[in-house]
Amino acid sequence: MSTPRRNNGEGCDIAGGKIRCLKARAVLIDMEEGVVNEILQGPLRDVLTARSSSRRVGIRQQLGCGTQGVRLGVQGADCGEGTGSGLGSCVLNLLEEEFPDVCRFVTAVYPSAEDDVITSPYNSVLAMRELTEHADCVLPVENQSLVDIVNKIKHMAHTGKPGSVIKKDSTLISGQGGVSKSEKPFDAMNNIVANLLLNLTSSARFEGSLNMDLNEITMNLVPFPRLHYLVSSLTPLYTLADVNVPTRRLDQMFTDAFSKDHQLIRADPKHSLYLACALMVRGNVQVSDLRRNIERLKPSLPFISWNQEGWKTGLCSVPPVGHSHSLLALANNTCVKPTFIDLRERFTRLYRKKAHLHHYLHVEGMEQACFTEALSSLSSLIEEYSQLDATKNLLMPDAPRLNIAT
Repeated sequence: MSTPRRNNGEGCDIAGGKIRCLKARAVLIDMEEGVVNEILQGPLRDVLTARSSSRRVGIRQQLGCGTQGVRLGVQGADCGEGTGSGLGSCVLNLLEEEFPDVCRFVTAVYPSAEDDVITSPYNSVLAMRELTEHADCVLPVENQSLVDIVNKIKHMAHTGKPGSVIKKDSTLISGQGGVSKSEKPFDAMNNIVANLLLNLTSSARFEGSLNMDLNEITMNLVPFPRLHYLVSSLTPLYTLADVNVPTRRLDQMFTDAFSKDHQLIRADPKHSLYLACALMVRGNVQVSDLRRNIERLKPSLPFISWNQEGWKTGLCSVPPVGHSHSLLALANNTCVKPTFIDLRERFTRLYRKKAHLHHYLHVEGMEQACFTEALSSLSSLIEEYSQLDATKNLLMPDAPRLNIAT
């Protein structure tokens, strides 16, 4: 007979009277020493293992030992993540070379149109070639979308309807997330992305009646290897002070997940084509609630003809701190195409005049061909999404196959 186990909601399993706490395993890489020091000296210093701590310092101080440090750190970790488009691309390639059978998820931050870094279109397009060729799943995040969500949360927190009291520390940006004036300007934006990753990995840390493995996301949501850009949305943005969760509010959570106001990228999925969709729920939600809402929403969501039942669902019993329930929706949708087209146009405006190219070409190994190849890769990706969009009105399951690159 197995020993009864329960989770205390803080990442610790209590089994047979013994407490076994989970430790985060990560390799943190940053060219700015102060960023890593902030983690080493901050409230998360005890969460990371001593082994990963030593690797972080080595990678930070000596570029030469970075490869070995990443290799040793990843061998003891479940997943890896880079930082910065250039360094992140390098780490991504290294991970593919050393661990080809491990799924590589990337949260890539895309610049807004008002970005103050003039060369950001270069950096983004160069990085996108690597993301398209070497990542298994990319979760695009736009800076402007994060700003919009933060402003929306703050507006709701200060203009709540009569009788609707927002619970303390129950917003996505609460605590260290940017509500307090003393916190840094980007804390709230970073906290939204942190919540995305926490919900994404909740099944690996907590028990649930229908847990979803990360590998299942790539298996079920990526029908074509290059088209692995997933639109993510988080809901609810805050929790009201209810003793019980009304059904109508639970249903609203599912509705909001398909609203562009809750997405981490500026796009409109309801007017584009769904290839597949995953719903990752946490908290006091039943399988029947999931099924009811999927059936309710399906008629309004245009799915591709050969994958009308392309839903993947997960239920984790432990909700985020301060919430009774939450939902992360991941959609493989052609609505990402306008973002890529806009990025290509901004890149082309700079590249046509060869503006600022000299900053890149003086670096060893960088040639002008890198830019033309990256632009070609992005254009090819846009064309593949366009081919799928062209099938939006085809309702027959036996529609002709598309010429999608593999």
